[in-house]
Amino acid sequence: MYTIHSDIFPDGTPVDGWFHNTSIPELTKLGKQYIITDYGIHDDGRIYTDNFQKLIDLVYNAGGGVIVIPRGTYMTGALFFRQGVNLYIEDDATLMGSDDISDYPVCETRIEGETCQYFTALINASGIDGFTLCGNGTIDGNGLRSWKAFWQRRTWNPDCTNKDEQRARLIYMSGCTNVTVAGLHICNSQFWTNHLYRCSHVRYLDCRITSPSAPVKAPSTDAIDIDACTDILIKGCTINVNDDAVALKGGKGPFADIDPDNGANERIIIEDCTFEFCHGCLTCGSESIHNKNIIMRHIKVNSGYNLLWLKMRPDTPQHYEYITIEYVQGKIFNFININPWTQFFDLKGRTDIPPSSTEHIIIRKNTCTCNVFRNIKEAPEQYTLTDIQIDDNIIEEIGTPSDKTKHTGAE
Repeated sequence: MYTIHSDIFPDGTPVDGWFHNTSIPELTKLGKQYIITDYGIHDDGRIYTDNFQKLIDLVYNAGGGVIVIPRGTYMTGALFFRQGVNLYIEDDATLMGSDDISDYPVCETRIEGETCQYFTALINASGIDGFTLCGNGTIDGNGLRSWKAFWQRRTWNPDCTNKDEQRARLIYMSGCTNVTVAGLHICNSQFWTNHLYRCSHVRYLDCRITSPSAPVKAPSTDAIDIDACTDILIKGCTINVNDDAVALKGGKGPFADIDPDNGANERIIIEDCTFEFCHGCLTCGSESIHNKNIIMRHIKVNSGYNLLWLKMRPDTPQHYEYITIEYVQGKIFNFININPWTQFFDLKGRTDIPPSSTEHIIIRKNTCTCNVFRNIKEAPEQYTLTDIQIDDNIIEEIGTPSDKTKHTGAE
């Protein structure tokens, strides 16, 4: 049974009733069922991208329904879902991505705070209203080959970027509304695991989102990247990834705030989740311009580097406001981390530092053990910090002042 929480966002505006509807659609409610094994797709290790896409198009042309993945492992490259076509993955069933990047076409997409040519994801959805992905099965990005290649490239060139090693995301949704992702194990992404861009009213319910931190680290496998979106609910999920759990994106660069492709994130709630390991439980950045009315509450944290991480880029105007963190229990390295973030710094010819600000942050009623409670650097030449309330917490700080320099960077 889900808990019904407060109906007020941090700025005092009401939480819409949509956030309290956490019902998970039953298979019988998703339309006519199309079982993939009836359409030439088999559990035999071969890649069935064309068959999958033909089935998606068939369901769309027939007026919609649900594609059902039965028990077994079925491999594919990039798939493009269409209006009215849902996906259900049964118990002991796995939809597995190809580890050959040529199975993911290059197109104009959104990645790392910019619109550019890049590889598609395994599951792609654009402009869909009412998309549902659910079941108790698995979506597996099959990322090991790309992770090894990334670290090998980094050995050869320590300055290589995330995009230099060609990798596909696992799920990418752009311009979608009324989306439910529920019950699934979403794992082993080559790059970002779930990426939402300009979406609204998206729910992640009871999902398990994972990527390994050992023996081969899965680089930049953020669990959920929220990029210029509104009204997002992440509830009852378990997250264990080798990067950020929930990262708020939106744009980067010295003029990011006037680029029409960028935008703010507003009305995001993360609640009743467990974070087993991550770099940041809630991270603003590193490509982010405006985040407002963000709530993270009733969270259990087993380990990780940062509970709240505000990455302050000196080459990007940023505004982080009305963020509340409450009722978190567990163990973390930095309880709150606010520091300059200079990875791949580029003013692109601008001669001044774009001004940034953070205000109306409330952190209360949390019970945590941490190495560093307040890892906060004042940098008035770059950003201002106003009205940060850290009250009524039970914190055991076990580190030393020198620890404050640790775990402020990436990977």
